Amino acid sequence: MRLYYHPVSSNSRRVLLTAIILEAKLELITVDLLKGEHRTGAYLRINPNGKVPLLDDDGFLLWESHAIMQYLADKRGAEALYPQDIQLRADINRWLFWSAYHFTPAVGIISRERISKKMVGGTGGPDPAEIARGEALIFASAKVLDEHLADKQWVAQDRLTLADLAIASPLMHTEAAKLPIAAYEHLQRWFAQVRALDAWQKSEPARSGELRARLS
Repeated sequence: MRLYYHPVSSNSRRVLLTAIILEAKLELITVDLLKGEHRTGAYLRINPNGKVPLLDDDGFLLWESHAIMQYLADKRGAEALYPQDIQLRADINRWLFWSAYHFTPAVGIISRERISKKMVGGTGGPDPAEIARGEALIFASAKVLDEHLADKQWVAQDRLTLADLAIASPLMHTEAAKLPIAAYEHLQRWFAQVRALDAWQKSEPARSGELRARLS
């Protein structure tokens, strides 16, 4: 299997975390977002969305990071990360959809303004209106997650699942993007647990060379 990705993409990060834990074999192919490789005709032919990540499993092309996580877990029979029981799976799916629709977009607004603009050579600083919009959305989502975690160690079930990997990934840019989440005690405790995972350490962008060798 091939994974088209970028090391600093949080959407790519959740797939990498999943692959590391599952010990899945992946050929990592870097799509240089800074050079616009995701907008080339060659890439758009395999992913018309022009985004990363993209999984190519012997010609089966799958985009959307949450869907790729589910596919890898099912392919590996990962009962712990993504159980077959219909209610347990529905619980995890609920949080995967929440991650995709609420949390990741909220974090993405601020990350785009404070990180991505600089990376692609954009002019001007962060747009105050966009920062305010992103913060309002993060406050709403972080409150939901923090309250949910008040009496729970992990997001879904009593163990690490795809839900934790999906939701934690966009928080990889917490410091650089100055994400306003410091006041959420339970969220912070949970995120510290995720950061302590061996898979989190191995998927750090600075270790992309090691990761490429590990997954090959």
